[in-house]
Formats: sequence, structure tokens, C-alpha cells
Amino acid sequence: MSYTALYRKFRPAEFSDVKGQDHIVTTLKNQICADRIGHAYLFCGTRGTGKTTIAKIFARAVNCEHPVDGNPCGECASCRAIAAGTSMNVIEIDAASNNGVDNIREIREEVAYSPAEGKYKVYIIDEVHMLSIGAFNALLKTLEEPPSYVIFILATTEANKIPITILSRCQRYDFRRITVETITGRLRELMDKEQVEVEERALEYIAKAADGSMRDALSLLDQCIAFYLGQKLTYDHVLDVLGAVDMDVFSGFFRQICARDLKSVIRELDQIILQGRELSQFVTDFIWYLRNLLMLENGREMEAVIDVSDENLARMREEARLVKPEELMRYIRIFSELSGQIRYATQKRVMVEMAMVKLCRPAMEPNYDSILQRLSELEKRMEQGIPAASRENREEDQEENTAAPSGEKRKISPELLPADIKTFLDRFQDIRKKTGSWARQVLKNAGFRELPDHSGVQIILCRDYAVDEQALAEEIEQTAAQEFQMDIRVQVRTPQTDAGSQEPWIDMDDLSDSIDMEIEIEG
Repeated sequence: MSYTALYRKFRPAEFSDVKGQDHIVTTLKNQICADRIGHAYLFCGTRGTGKTTIAKIFARAVNCEHPVDGNPCGECASCRAIAAGTSMNVIEIDAASNNGVDNIREIREEVAYSPAEGKYKVYIIDEVHMLSIGAFNALLKTLEEPPSYVIFILATTEANKIPITILSRCQRYDFRRITVETITGRLRELMDKEQVEVEERALEYIAKAADGSMRDALSLLDQCIAFYLGQKLTYDHVLDVLGAVDMDVFSGFFRQICARDLKSVIRELDQIILQGRELSQFVTDFIWYLRNLLMLENGREMEAVIDVSDENLARMREEARLVKPEELMRYIRIFSELSGQIRYATQKRVMVEMAMVKLCRPAMEPNYDSILQRLSELEKRMEQGIPAASRENREEDQEENTAAPSGEKRKISPELLPADIKTFLDRFQDIRKKTGSWARQVLKNAGFRELPDHSGVQIILCRDYAVDEQALAEEIEQTAAQEFQMDIRVQVRTPQTDAGSQEPWIDMDDLSDSIDMEIEIEG
């Protein structure tokens, strides 16, 4: 016999097997016991929460010859026929492929005939929101005054698309997302029946990844078991199959972001990609990690809504104190925007790296949130006794840098430079592309040094080009002034004419080991 998927093999056969929808199960059982059965029901809810399953159990229960506490007995001729799919009293219709007026007219003609056996004819219309407007109108009259032996059960994931005239004629039941604990318990129960050895932590992760859908959880579990057939299914195995990332990685990521260590963040991301992890799943899981930190930031009473071990909870409490809630909200906003964009992106890695740069370099994102974060960082520095860099501080730092051993290139951070020079460096590539074709070529890969009197920038070409240094400097100054409204003094030197090899160079935050190649398109 061919293999049957877990979600089909263990589909509930009676109300007591349904998990996570007690409010609906109890109501329907009471209606059956009291013989107060309605003529039209609307089952709404996300995928995999039991809408069609409960509809089938309800259809069997109302036609059962010997119901037991509102449940079908499963032994009478009617129950066996419905379970086998041979009963003429239960008609399932997929509205996605049968959504026209003619399909509904067939139903209107069929309801005129009473059931040959059993009490009720039950029509289960799945994905009912896919019906056309004409089909809804054709269904309306029948739904309003159906024969006493007809029951309609409409199932949908998008109740907002159903006309109000249909909604007002149905008893509406909203199916909830199933909790992680309920899904985990059900998975453990089924794995004991299947005699498959699985770690509890692995089941918990699958339950979280299912996002409230029991069917999704069973499908993911089926996939993981098939990949490691005959072996114990561990937490690491589940991460490998689903392309997910362990919480320890998120913790390290977050701490590196708080330390503004962009190089380490990019390297860690590179390792995740080399391990074959799915970036979309990584972004989704990291958003939840940040959400949990935000919850902890709002008090210990919020710990109840965070489903992690005590060890991870203690570590997350410590991390929640590293940043302010406003910064955490900015992080969540950036990654939430990324989550919506990355789904259809062809360059997912680049988009994730851009998000990391935004988090580690708030100065590169000129909006209200990033300005607040930069002010917060300045406050922290002032509290620690580190004053904002003044011209005197910069001169002292340069004097210390020049005292470095001979033969080395001493570097200073761009944060210590005057604002006009820093702006020039930030826009240098744009300025270079506005110059002539020869100037664009010779300025490529140039180095920079602040002039001794802090009046401008000295540009050191990467090779001994035969250029008129004064003319090239004037061209750069004119381009910066005309195109970008920058008034700055520029000197140009080649390695041969450069006499300041012992003076400090400007550190442009070297990330060259993370760059595979340079691609430049000249206009």
C-alpha cells in the first residue's frame, strides 16, 4: 500500500480528536445533542486549523444513527459510507474550481430532492470566497430558505470577501490559530503512535514554524522524518531541513549589532549562507527574536508570552538592557520592511546586508529613528565620560597616531574629521563619476589624508599617473562646488610626489575581506 501523509493518516474522526478549537467543538456538539441544528454555517480561519475536518465530522454526526454525546458512532452504515466517500448525503465542492453560476444552479436543482437515506444532505463548500458575484447571488435564495433536510457549511480563509448578505444568513465560527503547546502535544502523541524517536525541542521548533496550523506542522514533521529516516530526529536535524538558524546565532548577531561591529556581522551572515540556511526564514525568525527582547524590555510580567528556556530567557534579559526600546522598535521596523521585500527579491543576500548596514551605521539612514539612535549613542558616551570629538581632540588623536612605529600607515576614524571633509569623503565616488573620463580612471582606488591645517583633503593616487596635479585638483574642487555645493580645498599627489607617507591616513572602515569583486558601470 502506498504511503499516506501524516496529516491525512491522523485526520480526526470525531470531535474529541480535534485540538485547539474547543469553543467550536462544544457548541456544535450541544446543537446536535439538543437537536438545534442550523441550516447554514460559516467556518472562518487560517489554513490548517480544522475547518474542513470539523465540517466532515459534523456531517457524519447529524446523519449518524446512534450518536454518542454528539459524536458520530463510526459504526453505522451512514458513518461508514460518509467516511468512505460513497454517501450521496455529503457533497464537497471546491469553490476555487467550481465558482460559476451554473455550478450553483446545479446545487439549487439538487436540494429539491430529499436524501434517499439518512436525515440531512450536507453541502461543504470550501474556499467559498472564490465564488463569483453571480454565483453568490444564485446561492442567496437557497441559503435563505433551504429545505429542512439541507445544511450548508461554507469554509473560507478570507471572510472579508464574502458579501454581507451571505454572512447575515449563516452562523459564523472563527477558528483560532492553534497554540505551540497544543501542536507540540499533538505531534508528541502521534510520534509515540508511529514509534519515531524525536527530541522535544525539535517538536517545539516545528510547532513554532507552523504558525498556528496543525496541518503545516504535520507536513513539516513528515518532511524532517523522511530526510533522516531511521534516525532520531534532533533539533539540529530540523534546523538543517527547514534552513533555519539556532537562537545562539541570533544572540551573537544582536550583540554584534549593538557593538556596531559591522565586519563581524557580515562574516557571520556569510557563514549562515554557506551553511545553506534560508534567508527569508532567518529574517522572520530574527524579527521574532527582536520582538521577544522588546517584550522583556517592558517588564518581567511579559515573560509569560515568551516561549523559551530559562537559560535563554536569562541571556535575553541581559541583551534587552543593551539598547533602548526605541532602538529595538527601529530594528524591528527595518527587518519587517525587509521581510516584505525579500520574498520576491532576486538578490536576497544584498538586501539582508543592506539591513545590517542600516542597523550598524544609523548615520547612513537619514530619518527620525536613526537620528534618535545617534543621539542616544552620544548620551551614552557622555555618561561614560567620553566627550564628543572637538578639533582639539582630533589634533591630539592625530599626534598620537603619528607616534606609531615607522613604516606603518597610521589611520584615524572618519568620525574624528570635520563635517565638510567627512561629507566630501562620503560623496567622493559621486563626485568622481561627474569628472572627465581620464580623471575618473586615475581617481579610482585613491587614498585620502586630511591637510595639516585641517583646511581640506589630500588625495593620493594609487599609481604614478602622468597627471597635472594642480589641474586635477581644480577639476575636483569645481565639480564638488557645481554639482554638490561643496566648498573644499583639494590637493592631489601621486605615490612618487607624496611626501607625507608618515602622516595618518583616513580609515574608511576596511571591509575588503568581505567583498568578492568590484563592479563599476561607467556612464
